[in-house]
Amino acid sequence: MSSVKQPVNIVDVTYAQTGGSVNTDSLGMREMQQRVFAQRDAQYLLLKAPPASGKSRALMFVALDKLYNQGRKKIIVAVPERSIGGSFASTELTRNGFWADWEVEPHNNLCMPGGPASKVQHFVDFLAGSDPILVCTHATLRFAYDKLPATAFDGTVLAIDEFHHVSADTQSSRLGELLKGVMAGSDVHIVAMTGSYFRGDTVPVLLPEDEAKFTPVTFNYYDQLNGYQHLKSLGIGHHFYQGRYTSAIHEILDPGKKTLVHIPNVNSGESTKDKIEEVGFILDAIGEVIRQDDTGILNVRAEDGTILRVADLVDDSDQLKRAETLHYLTTVASKDRDAVDVIIALGMAKEGFDWPYCEHALTVGYRASLTEVIQIIGRVTRDSPGKTHAQFTNLIAQPDATTDDVKLSVNNMLKAITASLLMEQVLAPNFTFKTKVSDDDKPRAGELKVKGFKEPSSERVKQIVATDLNDLKATILQDETFTKAAAGNLDAEVTNKVLIPKIIRDRYPDLNESQVEELRQQVVVDSVIKNGEVREVGDKRFIRMADKFVNIDDLDINLIDKVNPFQRAFEVLSKSVTPQVLRIIHDQITATRVEVTEDEARLLWPKIQQFAKVKGRKPDLRSDDPTEKRYAEVLLFLQKKKREHDERQRMVQE
Repeated sequence: MSSVKQPVNIVDVTYAQTGGSVNTDSLGMREMQQRVFAQRDAQYLLLKAPPASGKSRALMFVALDKLYNQGRKKIIVAVPERSIGGSFASTELTRNGFWADWEVEPHNNLCMPGGPASKVQHFVDFLAGSDPILVCTHATLRFAYDKLPATAFDGTVLAIDEFHHVSADTQSSRLGELLKGVMAGSDVHIVAMTGSYFRGDTVPVLLPEDEAKFTPVTFNYYDQLNGYQHLKSLGIGHHFYQGRYTSAIHEILDPGKKTLVHIPNVNSGESTKDKIEEVGFILDAIGEVIRQDDTGILNVRAEDGTILRVADLVDDSDQLKRAETLHYLTTVASKDRDAVDVIIALGMAKEGFDWPYCEHALTVGYRASLTEVIQIIGRVTRDSPGKTHAQFTNLIAQPDATTDDVKLSVNNMLKAITASLLMEQVLAPNFTFKTKVSDDDKPRAGELKVKGFKEPSSERVKQIVATDLNDLKATILQDETFTKAAAGNLDAEVTNKVLIPKIIRDRYPDLNESQVEELRQQVVVDSVIKNGEVREVGDKRFIRMADKFVNIDDLDINLIDKVNPFQRAFEVLSKSVTPQVLRIIHDQITATRVEVTEDEARLLWPKIQQFAKVKGRKPDLRSDDPTEKRYAEVLLFLQKKKREHDERQRMVQE
């Protein structure tokens, strides 16, 4: 175990352990649940909160109030998969001070093993019966909706867990079609819950006009983790390998830590295409399998003689044994620290999986969905006695110029780095940015003053900043152009003033140009500040921007716009791989260089002129400096445009 390497962390954060997010009030509510309950009268409620913050219990409080005090007759809770249904099982809320208990009749929890032969028919019968609460899967809800008119949902509270499964594209998302139908055709009350609102594709969860109907409640990761009692620090990092991951996993897998391993999808480049064999390699890295008990748990003897308990959720050849293992994990392992030491999974144990003792989430291969990354990280960010540090490690293949998938490897590497950068911002404390009107204009606690900064002037932009900023950043980071920006390929001002506004316009077509600019400044300032290295000298704070330290009291929007928000990711990458691998990355970026746009050319032309004045020459297309090469490409673009313009003028004159 002593030979296990430490991952290269992009994110290392330490929290204050205030206990605020887990302490309860006289009604038994945590801080987040109090915020939600304060909005209990809203017809459509949207809750964005991280794993382990208590979303399921927040729903219970609100739904029971709607049942007893707001005239609602039925509560329907829909979860994406059966394993999550246990979060909404009967709960004694009165024991902690609330005035009612959450009571689900066993036959109305359609996520439990067994149950009615036709869950859809049971759903239909439930609406016609007298029982008040039903728990089912998204699939059961969708199929039942096909058999019912929208008016069947009159008088109900519909709670949708993991709400990011909904899509505004009703042609491809039946859950999205259902949501739109019941909102238009019934008086249904909706409570939507998610730990990450970002779907991972380019389709929004809700259209702007539908989203505007929801009352949002946001409880961010920093609020949650800073208020824990036990967990003090979190690391998010990477470990790079060449060849097959099965020959490198022993370098980073520490059996001494409670570990959740996610092997790659069989269709991914990292997969060996034999998932059972991959599990065998991982078990060999842990030790020697000596027996399997009745629960399906494997007992493995490590090198030091310790017997470790390992759950294999990959092998699905024996469905009965797998069901027994899952039942053991959800009922025993969630309460007993010694029940299991390592869990190996493929597609399971992500959303809603509760293993509070998990210290290390080791994920093989880049996950294309940022939602999936956030969900997996959520498996380790639960507060538990004896757990002071949590770690997420992404095991990623290093690009190899001799292989056919070098482009894919480069893209995966860059996306993994930028995803970690997003998580760093999600996990950091939030600031309120204000315009600095004079040198005497001092910020309040939690504020930063920026000269020239445009504050949100409309309720729409304020709402996006308050509830959607991280999801907007996620959309930006999913854009292929930004993986190249992360590799230092694009000028900072082009990134900030051309590319980001374009993505904002696409995501929020209802915004005018003034609103787009306000939101753009918010994204750039927030990203640069949260990624900047801060140092304190006496009673002053300085932040590193564009290779120099600037007094935080002297922040200026023009200076911030000259900083690439993703530059630090490239610096981390440069330190993490060999010069040869870095050269491969640069070559691939150059080969797929972004097309020059007129907006970029217009922005860079003064810089090209300044370059020629200082250097006494034009920028060289063969330069090793990516910035100079880009200047040379833009210059060629401008020369071509000038020739085309001159040709058109000549034809007009003739």
